[in-house]
Amino acid sequence: MARKQEVLNDVVIKFAGDSGDGMQLTGTQFTNNTALLGIDLSTFPDFPAEIRAPQGTIPGVSGFQLRFSSDRVFTPGDACDVLVAMNAAALKTNLTALKKGGKIIVNTDGFDGKNLRLANYPEGENPLENGSLENYDVIKMDVTKMTRESLKDFTMGMKEKDRAKNMFVLGFLYWMYNRDMENTITFLKEKFGKKPDIFDSNVKVLQAGYNYGDTTETFTTTYRVEKAKMQAGSYRSVMGNQAAALGLIAASQKSGLPLFLGTYPITPASDILHELSKYKNFGIRTFQAEDEIAAISSAIGAAYGGSLGVTTSSGPGIALKGEAMGLAVMLEIPLIIVNIQRGGPSTGLPTKTEQSDLMQAYYGRNGECPMPIVSASTPADCFDAIYEAVRISVQHMTPVMFLSDGYIANGAEPWRYPTSDQLAPIPVKFKTELGHGEEKYLPYLRDEKLARPWALPGTPGLEHRIGGLEKQNITGNVNYEPENHQLMVKIRQEKVDKIADYIPEQKLDSGPDKGKILVLGWGSTYGAIKSAVAEMQAKGHAISHAHLRYVRPFPKNLGDIIKSFDKVLIPEINNGQLIKIIRDQYLVDAKGYNKIMGVPITKTELVIKLEELINS
Repeated sequence: MARKQEVLNDVVIKFAGDSGDGMQLTGTQFTNNTALLGIDLSTFPDFPAEIRAPQGTIPGVSGFQLRFSSDRVFTPGDACDVLVAMNAAALKTNLTALKKGGKIIVNTDGFDGKNLRLANYPEGENPLENGSLENYDVIKMDVTKMTRESLKDFTMGMKEKDRAKNMFVLGFLYWMYNRDMENTITFLKEKFGKKPDIFDSNVKVLQAGYNYGDTTETFTTTYRVEKAKMQAGSYRSVMGNQAAALGLIAASQKSGLPLFLGTYPITPASDILHELSKYKNFGIRTFQAEDEIAAISSAIGAAYGGSLGVTTSSGPGIALKGEAMGLAVMLEIPLIIVNIQRGGPSTGLPTKTEQSDLMQAYYGRNGECPMPIVSASTPADCFDAIYEAVRISVQHMTPVMFLSDGYIANGAEPWRYPTSDQLAPIPVKFKTELGHGEEKYLPYLRDEKLARPWALPGTPGLEHRIGGLEKQNITGNVNYEPENHQLMVKIRQEKVDKIADYIPEQKLDSGPDKGKILVLGWGSTYGAIKSAVAEMQAKGHAISHAHLRYVRPFPKNLGDIIKSFDKVLIPEINNGQLIKIIRDQYLVDAKGYNKIMGVPITKTELVIKLEELINS
């Protein structure tokens, strides 16, 4: 049967179903398939908060949004072109995010009486039958039935057969978007090669979904998205936590320091532990401690012993690590503290994204306890940002807080990865002997960066006192004198401030050097800001965008940039945290745009806010 093929520029698909329906796996496989074709993409996985929420309920809906395009993309899209809904709850949760006229692919088996009741539809109401979806292109498929039919010759239980139904949907989408299935078959072989029944059943269902699209006469059109015009180089799809782990490994290799991760699992940071544990061939040591305090303490011990000490967590764990962070600041040793932010306070929204730990990173420790802060903006940027955090930490002898969040950590994008020779070296020098004319080791005698020497324990003649009590300037002995305490507090702050002399000046991401509005962002708001500002610039507005990697200290020229604009807008996924710091340091009447719903800010929201600012 002859079919029409339509070329599309930009597509947004949302996979949604029960948390046991395999939507994350389906989305990830489609993402990897897309990346192999050289198409630009951005993803947003959306997990339920409970590990296993009640099946069929709205709290149990798991989603995965993917945007792919022949142009550069910076967000996973504001609204979907295609919604895959495996049950009634998935449809109800995500329908408002679907464009009018968009496609809905539904598993009709997920719309029986039980599923409709669990999704809180009124008794007797079925959205597939009451005309409420007449403004959409609805593709009804009994995925469960067809999955079971394709596996009728397999001696498996019905529950095991039903686990493969996500492969039917994936196969159908591969047909719809003119894709090859080989990469997914290879993945299944690697995952289930030692379990032939599971491997064969998944491949059989994948092919059945593809053949269903190919042989059903009602489907008359397939779609294709061309390869994106991107900078030449070797690319791979990467998630933020993967990129952070790889950045740490690269920094370990370039600095010559063995990497030690002391951590305790917590959503959404645990994947860094999982990823690093795969690289023992690079001398990586990973230690899952009994709690957060033991985790950071082990990393401090490793750093004191000459390793690249790293600890990973999210807001609740960072709170528990607070006293030990103060110890690392007092000792003035290198340490990387990774905070993958999530919704709070307390346990809050464990699987939802938020930028609400900036104040915690700045001030969330007892006493005057300054610490540099480096922030990543996109999944791929995690590699460069954490690499830079390591450089600052080891060269300035200070703990550094690295900030990411759930959106960045679990999102994916194409990454043009560097070769080893393209990475800046991270020279590290240990003190191994007394200096010329030095009669006794002075552990707090500082260099031009105000960094103290890094002397490994056991080095003859370099024995010195450690611990959390205040140190005497230069000698490092315990000292309670008021004047000495004030001096040491000022020195530790000056050391962090002085890092501004060793980081790049702030650059504008886009827009004129002077203008009406500067949109100043940090972290995962990058894509939405970049897209919104580009749209406003195309309309002729003098709007610029600056995005911060160095959040403490700020680049030296940031104040001059801010003063070059009539108005400053600071969008954040919190209740206004960077804006307080900017107002304090630069005395500017910045305006905020704040969203605290566990989901990213969208481009459309920012365009509306910018139009309001222009007209005010």
